[in-house]
Amino acid sequence: MTDSSRPSTQPAAKPPGLRERMRATVRKEVVEAATRLFNEQGFDKTTVDQIAAEVGISRASLFRYFGTKEDIVLGGLEDVGRRLAHELAARPEDEHPWEALRRAFELIVQFHEEAGEQALRWLRTFKETPSLRARNYEKQLSWQGMLVPEIARRLAVSPDEPTEVTPLALVASALACLDVALTAWVACEGAVRPGELLDRAMSALTE
Repeated sequence: MTDSSRPSTQPAAKPPGLRERMRATVRKEVVEAATRLFNEQGFDKTTVDQIAAEVGISRASLFRYFGTKEDIVLGGLEDVGRRLAHELAARPEDEHPWEALRRAFELIVQFHEEAGEQALRWLRTFKETPSLRARNYEKQLSWQGMLVPEIARRLAVSPDEPTEVTPLALVASALACLDVALTAWVACEGAVRPGELLDRAMSALTE
């Protein structure tokens, strides 16, 4: 497939203005304060009012930055989805879609391996908190929407054709393998690298 099949390169984005930088700073402070409180008290026992007080803003102001308490934890997942889509699009054209997905997931694997115990602690919180599990599932569904078009392009099929189920089947299965691998990583207390667990899970569907 030629390079002309790829979307045209977009102009470089303008650097964020002062308003956007201030907003990003406040969001970062909220996430850091919330993380500290969640680690000390647990997710369910930490209130939005406590988080707002830690940052020095009102409850109403906090909700202008994050729609829910769950979004403070999971708000970054949409950006992760965009980065995954970028990694996938950058994979070699002749690479099998399944392998391209695995290589793109290295972004997540490396994050968890570098974060170590902190990542394990967060994943345990996700697994133990029903509201976080539900929101996490919603976010991962959005990842499907970001990844399927590139897999469809590689397979030379239309992502909008309802009967073309292969791209969605591949992406959904790969994401399920990622979830299985991270769940196993928590269960074994990090004894086995998440990358190895992901390789095992994805290989199980190709044997």
